[in-house]
Amino acid sequence: MAKYLVNDAAVAHARDLIDARRYVLRSQWGDVQPSAADGTAYLQKHSWQEYGAWHLGLTEGANEETKARYGFVYGDFRRLHRMGLIACHYRAAEWGHKEVELAAHELLQYLDDSRA
Repeated sequence: MAKYLVNDAAVAHARDLIDARRYVLRSQWGDVQPSAADGTAYLQKHSWQEYGAWHLGLTEGANEETKARYGFVYGDFRRLHRMGLIACHYRAAEWGHKEVELAAHELLQYLDDSRA
């Protein structure tokens, strides 16, 4: 199983999206989660750095500037989705990626606190 490091740039990007109120609180994540084709289309107009900012995990040992490098997408390449963060939290917990799990949890708390 792959090992993931927390993508600090993605955490910062997610916080910026929350601060700018660019988020969706309720969505069907399975319906809005970006597909591989969505990622390819995004990369045609954006850099790998911008692509990576939408993923909380960096695959340890994967080559830079490949999709395999990035995991745990939390948004639709326009907005953060609360259900995307919950999915990241759940999957990271399920697969034993504690640092990514905690990063997703902290972002959920940040999002919820920002609405209070």
